[in-house]
Amino acid sequence: MNFIDTHAHIDGAEYNDDRDAVIMRAKEARISHIFVPSIDLKSVDTVLATAREYSGFVHPMIGLHPEEVNDNYVDVLKSMKSILDDNLSAAPKIERFIAIGEVGLDYYWSREYEKEQLAAFEEQICWSAETKLPLAIHCRKAQNEMVKLMRKYDKDLPGGVFHCFTGNLHEAEELLQFDNFVLGIGGVLTFKKSNLPEVIKDIPLSRIVLETDAPYMAPTPKRGERNESAYVQYVLKKVAECYGVGEDEVARQTNENVLRVFNI
Repeated sequence: MNFIDTHAHIDGAEYNDDRDAVIMRAKEARISHIFVPSIDLKSVDTVLATAREYSGFVHPMIGLHPEEVNDNYVDVLKSMKSILDDNLSAAPKIERFIAIGEVGLDYYWSREYEKEQLAAFEEQICWSAETKLPLAIHCRKAQNEMVKLMRKYDKDLPGGVFHCFTGNLHEAEELLQFDNFVLGIGGVLTFKKSNLPEVIKDIPLSRIVLETDAPYMAPTPKRGERNESAYVQYVLKKVAECYGVGEDEVARQTNENVLRVFNI
């Protein structure tokens, strides 16, 4: 059975020399779709170009990554919103944005732009509520702030993915209180010292989706290499092991979860 990589930055320069081969390997590994987030204004162009090049296989998202928020975020968001509106009204359905992402909060390195990150995230939450596109959310060292902000819009949100979830069970349960949101599970699940295998055993399989976050965080046995969508097969294998079910069942259920959250 085929399965889906819900988060991969294959528009990046890391793939400029062999993107066709990366796509081919993904298809050979039974990947049926790849979802590609933007992180800043420049990447919106590369994400859209990649989606056009591999139309129907690669699907674009639009958003300002929290680590890219700085003094000019207001102008950046204004430009992004214009692109989003034009895309949804004029682009062929197969090339339209499928989510608002990658957005969120990240206080891991610094809180220098804490207020700006909160304002940018709130505006993009409003885009999601307005367009009914799901959110692809990045959060590091900011879950309390993120949850508090999202609760203001809980009834208006269509759903989404908490990308790259690596937290504990309490954190997972707090996030899954938001209806139609799921946890994005990637390569960290396969790491030798990861606690995630014990955590996800207590999370319903109906509330997770698979991802790579390529080119980052390649799973075991590819750890240390450039990650790519084909490697989501190793995440799927580990998920099946954690739940004690077959790989086809994980593929079936996670595909169903993706279709419930995303309109593709």
